[in-house]
Amino acid sequence: MSKTKLASESLTTMTEMIFPNDTNTLGNLMGGNLMRMMDVVGAICAQKHSNRIVVTASVDNVSFKESIPLGSVVTLQAKVTRAFSSSMEVVIDVWAENIPAQERVSTNKAFFTFVAVDQSGRPIDVPQLITETEEEKALYDGALRRRQLRLVLAGRMQPSEAKELRSLFEV
Repeated sequence: MSKTKLASESLTTMTEMIFPNDTNTLGNLMGGNLMRMMDVVGAICAQKHSNRIVVTASVDNVSFKESIPLGSVVTLQAKVTRAFSSSMEVVIDVWAENIPAQERVSTNKAFFTFVAVDQSGRPIDVPQLITETEEEKALYDGALRRRQLRLVLAGRMQPSEAKELRSLFEV
């Protein structure tokens, strides 16, 4: 297995149309259905990077900026932002499109963490990520802070150990 992969190699896009069984009583996509789609596209993306089975380890805040009405075409785009030992942070962007009206709006963005596992479910190493664009580099640089914040909030890291976060608060 390759020890490195380009960020662009993991880019994954998924497109879905919103049907009545996907919506709530107001005719908008149910949040849980969107989160499922985000989990699927994120997992495929992480699998493309690691060439392994992956499991979802965490989901950062998922904010619903805009509702997604019945009949919309939803496009989800996922990309690995950083690879650690066995885990990968994946950013997922979501857009809703009304094709007849030629309107497209950004509705959601979230960071998911996936862990690559072997056939027994034990974590396994993943290739490191090579960034090329300025956007990829910025996402990569911020990933360590986001990871430390996740670990502190989960009680798996002491705040005093989160060196990247401490630099944000020092004057």
